[in-house]
Amino acid sequence: MAESNKTLNDNYIFGLDIGTRSIVGVVGYKSEGRFHVVAHEMIEHETRAMIDGQIHDVAHVTATIKEVKKSLEKQLGATLTKACIAAAGRVLKTALIHVDQETDPMVTIDDSRISALELLGMEKAHQQVNSNLDDVEMGYHCVGYTVAKYYLNDYEIASLKDHRGKKMGADVLATFLPQEVVESLYTVVQGADMEVYSLTLEPIAAINVAIPEQYRLLNIALVDVGAGTSDIAITKNGSIVAYGMIPMAGDELTEALVHKYLVDFNTAEVIKRKAYGKGKNITFKDVIGIKHTVSVIEVNQVLDDATAVIAHKIGSKIVELNSGSSTNAVFVVGGGGQVKGFTDKISKVIQLDSERVAIRGKEVLGDVDYGDLKIKKGPHLVTPIGICLTGFDNNRHDFITLYLNDEAIRIYDNNRLTVMDVAAFKGVDPKKLLAKRGRDLTFNVNGQMKSIKGEPGVPAKITVNGEVASLSTHVVMNDYITITEAKSGQDASMSSYQLIDSLNVGVIFDGTFMKLIPEVILNGQGLKMNYDIHDQDDIRFVMPNLMKFLVKNDLDDYNYDYYINGELASDTSELSDRDSISRRQKVFQTMSEASTGKGNIVVTVNSEPVQLEGKASYVFVDIFDVYPFDLSKPQGNVVCTINGEKASYMGDIKAGDVLEVYWE
Repeated sequence: MAESNKTLNDNYIFGLDIGTRSIVGVVGYKSEGRFHVVAHEMIEHETRAMIDGQIHDVAHVTATIKEVKKSLEKQLGATLTKACIAAAGRVLKTALIHVDQETDPMVTIDDSRISALELLGMEKAHQQVNSNLDDVEMGYHCVGYTVAKYYLNDYEIASLKDHRGKKMGADVLATFLPQEVVESLYTVVQGADMEVYSLTLEPIAAINVAIPEQYRLLNIALVDVGAGTSDIAITKNGSIVAYGMIPMAGDELTEALVHKYLVDFNTAEVIKRKAYGKGKNITFKDVIGIKHTVSVIEVNQVLDDATAVIAHKIGSKIVELNSGSSTNAVFVVGGGGQVKGFTDKISKVIQLDSERVAIRGKEVLGDVDYGDLKIKKGPHLVTPIGICLTGFDNNRHDFITLYLNDEAIRIYDNNRLTVMDVAAFKGVDPKKLLAKRGRDLTFNVNGQMKSIKGEPGVPAKITVNGEVASLSTHVVMNDYITITEAKSGQDASMSSYQLIDSLNVGVIFDGTFMKLIPEVILNGQGLKMNYDIHDQDDIRFVMPNLMKFLVKNDLDDYNYDYYINGELASDTSELSDRDSISRRQKVFQTMSEASTGKGNIVVTVNSEPVQLEGKASYVFVDIFDVYPFDLSKPQGNVVCTINGEKASYMGDIKAGDVLEVYWE
């Protein structure tokens, strides 16, 4: 042991359990696989300086720590400068959140998308626990989470990976630690002239003793039944996956005795503790001063109802934290869990064999040597010893420093810390990590819906120490993380020209394919120029008639007759996609043949030959029966000329005359 007035050497560790009812200090060292306790002290608070694991009176708690430290230093003959501490499990907050996220049914769900969904759940849980904070409070930080259920298109599913759907969802159970709890623990330790060597959580400290590492692959619940609360931690696959707490514990049992026997709280506490022992009877005085002697059997009957209520709440909480099912085993530690029949009641609630629900106390402290110290081994020592053992693990730092985009971050390491935990800690928006496809464009074409997909997005880029990583990548002390947000894909777009081109409509003219350019009717109005189509637009195409097609392609020749799909066509015949158009040369009568009195003449109208038939003589108005000039839509005054001279509708015309008609 170190000499008087000397600093304790590095082979020793000082574990400080800052509890609601008392402060316990343990100093020891490890040798040949055993932990040797060389000094121990416990001092109860004189006032309610702490409530449910939270420091309320910093000065009083600091003073009590100094008393514990002074006593230990006297036993050791050395000065204590570093302390290992733990935050109480009862101060942890849990939130069960359901989250949904739309997915692209064309894209397979991979790990990165599942991680982003879980991160969204953690973020929503974080918002929930922080929603009712006062302005002076510092907020909560996530120390662990587990997914209770996954959903695909609103149906529960065991795993989302490699599936496709329109929507994925999850029930996320996240646990948070108030930042002010951490800060206040550091404050009281520093106020006692020491530095914090390590900080852990009480459930982790207890697990380090009660559940050896080789057992943590199993699904086990650890229940620490204290005075005011019962803390719960769930292990699975080598890690602690969930924490919980119910605000009921040993004090509820004590209060049942207060009301039954009309005694003060301290007397009831003594009665309760004696009921755990081997004696048959218990003697005490009530508040009036009357002396009573009752059997241990009677006391345990009084405790039975209160025990059943606590056991039911603990069992229900275990099932909730374990995604709706029982764990493989339950280990109970803490002084409040020693009442008779307590473990049997928990086993019935969670439908687990009674031998799988057991108190872990003296038997898990078998590797602890107390030397000459007169200390009774029991469940109440599991957490203080666990705090010491946590401090011996030089490779473990429950609160570590790493970097996110050049910013230093101090974060709780839950032994499975990932990039996602760091992102949640800093409030990174999960939506900005998902590569979203651009918006689709949907519109109606001639009564049929047409949809064009948006472009795929660019995924978020994540690196750890310069190496490509993902949200699920494990991180450790001093790692350097960079996160570059995802970029959404380009929205789908199409112009009216592009749409016409994509339709590729046309006719076969004399064996050659030629495109048709239809008239575009947009939302009921004719469209005369190129247009960027909008979502839900209604578009109709009107195909050109034969004359418009011929004029557009410089094929109009009145020396020919035109046939559509083998049938003689007129200038106004409508065309359809893939119509076959052929032409045959006309046979015209000569001028002399026209004047033989057979009634057929040929004139020229607006530079085009026109044949008139069936009459002995003709006037100007007769040309409108065969020449395409629309008089139904006036565009001014009609001008008529015959051989260059103005004429009326009733002016006589004869074979070979040159006529003009136009709007003025």
